[in-house]
Amino acid sequence: MVLLAWRPANISENQFGPAGKVVYGQTIMKSSLHQTATPQHRSWPHGNHRLRPKTPWAGQHPRRRFLGLAAGAAALPAVSRIAWAQAYPTRPVRVIVPFAAGGGSDILARLIGQWLAERLGRPFIIENRPGGGGNIGTEAVVRAPADGYTLLLANATNATNATLYDKLNFNFVRDIAPVASIMRLPLFMVVHPSFPARTVPELIAYAKSNPGKLNLASSGNGAFDHVSGELFKMMAGVNMRHVPYRGAAPQLADLLGGQVEVCFASVPTSIEYIRAGKLRALAVTAATRWEALPDIPALGESLPGYEAILWSGVGVPKKTPTEIVEKLNKEINAALADPKLKARLADLGGTVLPGSPADFGKLIAEETEKWGKVIRVANIKAE
Repeated sequence: MVLLAWRPANISENQFGPAGKVVYGQTIMKSSLHQTATPQHRSWPHGNHRLRPKTPWAGQHPRRRFLGLAAGAAALPAVSRIAWAQAYPTRPVRVIVPFAAGGGSDILARLIGQWLAERLGRPFIIENRPGGGGNIGTEAVVRAPADGYTLLLANATNATNATLYDKLNFNFVRDIAPVASIMRLPLFMVVHPSFPARTVPELIAYAKSNPGKLNLASSGNGAFDHVSGELFKMMAGVNMRHVPYRGAAPQLADLLGGQVEVCFASVPTSIEYIRAGKLRALAVTAATRWEALPDIPALGESLPGYEAILWSGVGVPKKTPTEIVEKLNKEINAALADPKLKARLADLGGTVLPGSPADFGKLIAEETEKWGKVIRVANIKAE
């Protein structure tokens, strides 16, 4: 008989019986633990076969018996995974945000984390891991156990980083399993109010008449607003000088001061300047006009096919059980249907983006390919 046994540290061997023996983490090949005799354990007299109890496989061919046992054993992992997913989560869950606290990604993670905590009955703890353009936090999730207790707040930066950085220790598309998309967020193409162009066609004409003289500011080399501007330059066929800054704040400060002429700015950082008339929005980078400011044209109206959208969603380490992924997807989509949470996301400038894990995976793959081409053609290198 084979037993797996465990004994508390304060219990001696003698308490298990004279010959009882317990070895931590090892298999015991023999035990003298006493058992109460039952019909299955009694020694039956020779020749009295009629009294022996029948086993479930009595009379079966050995091969059929083996196949029956094998089928039952094969079903156990699936049953245990389903039971595990039904009980999930049984302890706190970490949500890693690969950016600093207080930013849009951090706020979004806290909104979704609060919803999941209330629905699933366990804390969802937000953990900020900034650095490396988002790569440090992403790699922490890649290296975490694939058990559903470490989530990643992923966004469009992950798609651009896949090409921008030559020597990452992970492959985002391969190593992160998509769970659910959450939100779409456009950028604004903004200029100083004194700039002569009042529309995108006028800006394109001005840039072509003054090649290399317009300064296109960005929040950093390889940042999403930078690659969005490079895509515009390619599609419009214009030559504009890229001026990188260390963050959105100094970028917008110089735009407000007239030191640079144009930039692509996120909704949260620029919306109040636009409403106050301190900046002029020529276009929004979504495929259609933005509901909050419907008078601002979509850039695609002047450049058909142009779109640059900041998206966010949740990912987990690859090989996380499908049942857990589907459970999280269901709860996140329920959040995106909630009017109060939709209103909070609208305050951030975004619109909800519900869908299946496969939908989110398709978006990630397409965005990674799209921005990879832009980065390679523009020869953009990480700083």
